[in-house]
Amino acid sequence: MEQLWEYIKGMFVAPLSVEESMSQLLYLLSYDPQSPMTLAGGLFLLMFLVFGVGYLAVRGVAWLRTFYVTAFSLYFYYKLSGLYLLLLIAVALSDYTIGWCVAHHRRKGCSGSGWVALSVIINVSILTYFKAGNMVVGWLQSIYDSGVLEFEALVIPAGVSFFVFQSIAYVVDISRGKIEPLRRFTDYLFLLSFFPKMFLGPLVKASEFIPQIKASRLSVSRDDLGRAVTLIVGGLFKYAIIAKSLGVLFVVPAFAGQLGDGGGVAIMAILGFTLQIYCDFSGYSDLAVGVALLLGFRLPDNFNAPYKSATITEFWRRWHISLSTWLRDYLYISLGGNRRGAVRTYLNLIITMLLGGLWHGVGLTFLAWGALHGVALALHKLWMRIVPWAKATGEEMNLLLRLPSTILTFVVVAFGWLLFTAKDMAMVERVLSSIAYNTSFSDFIGLVESSMPALVIMALGYVMHFMPRRVDMAVQGAVTRVGFIGQWILVVAMIWGVMQCGAMLATIAAEGASLPMYAAF
Repeated sequence: MEQLWEYIKGMFVAPLSVEESMSQLLYLLSYDPQSPMTLAGGLFLLMFLVFGVGYLAVRGVAWLRTFYVTAFSLYFYYKLSGLYLLLLIAVALSDYTIGWCVAHHRRKGCSGSGWVALSVIINVSILTYFKAGNMVVGWLQSIYDSGVLEFEALVIPAGVSFFVFQSIAYVVDISRGKIEPLRRFTDYLFLLSFFPKMFLGPLVKASEFIPQIKASRLSVSRDDLGRAVTLIVGGLFKYAIIAKSLGVLFVVPAFAGQLGDGGGVAIMAILGFTLQIYCDFSGYSDLAVGVALLLGFRLPDNFNAPYKSATITEFWRRWHISLSTWLRDYLYISLGGNRRGAVRTYLNLIITMLLGGLWHGVGLTFLAWGALHGVALALHKLWMRIVPWAKATGEEMNLLLRLPSTILTFVVVAFGWLLFTAKDMAMVERVLSSIAYNTSFSDFIGLVESSMPALVIMALGYVMHFMPRRVDMAVQGAVTRVGFIGQWILVVAMIWGVMQCGAMLATIAAEGASLPMYAAF
């Protein structure tokens, strides 16, 4: 951030020397592994403003718009992951070619299944290498602990899971006859690398996104602008303020035992992480959807207040919607879905969620997280099969049934997040043991005294999450009505707040200190 400020100052405040200007320019064009560019960062804001000026000039010409946005997307990915940009391009080139081979076989009356299998093998191998690589490295280090051999941990490319899944879906959709292969390689590279969705999604359906790539002109209405600004401001607040603050001020120190080892601390740590992971994922997704909408591209909503779910089935219709849709369309249905009897349906659900757990990370805790959700989904299917009044979602229930069902679903999901964040099963056992045998009211009193700012942030996050949908729509309407100047002020104010919060959290993390309540805001 300091280098970025020096560059801006050199342009507008105090001109720099030629050597200093070249140094700052090199910073903008080089990859810094210690400070990768993200949608919520200051460097992205600067470069997006520069990009936006050029985009206004080219957005009416489809091929030029595609080339321009793709070039910026590749720059963004390079600033995010360095030379792993070559991996992204290689995956794009591979599946662009395979897609045409599949289409050629379909025209000849063949299935092209061999080419589809090749695409799956290549992409899954890439994903497995990076996801399982560090586990193998750790295993090798435990064997050769004498220092005879040295192994370095693998750096996982940003967004690799998303562009690999996106690429598999493209080839499978061609084989199913849902889409035709894209004629230009730049169009497919655009589909795979579009920068708003690159890091954390959402995954987009090629059949819905390709027509936008080919559109002669993309328009942004007044309502679109209001929604985009609402998503960007809300996404920044969730991602860069609530999630980051909870992590630094409470979740990390609580799980590290710095706030005590009582069961009350463990319960609040689980609740904190449950909110943190939602605000992290959904905040970034909202930011991505909002930025894309500013450019005239429509990405699918990825989260819909998932903790309001009254069943585990409903949860997966509200949580990471694009991923759960992908797992359903390309894994669950490929396994047979619900077409081969009840027992096979339950087994397919469990297998799908086990693989979904391993997609997040290779390890026993991720496997247990996937198993928990797979078994819970299967049990809910069985429940609806044998109980006449059982419902799939809370919207179909009366309030008397919906409230306890929502609480039960939340408890199951929150326990799952403990599995998700724990470094090993021994940590899970310690946390559960502490909750079962070492919980007292004094734990909560102690947290109120020591961690009030974090608890206030947590309470605010949960209140926002459980607000009725009409409140969200009212806020969006108000943002739309304030007009461009008012929207610009909102965005600038939120960016300023994010920068202030980031500086405060960096100080706390560096000093290991805690601030009084008023200083945390």
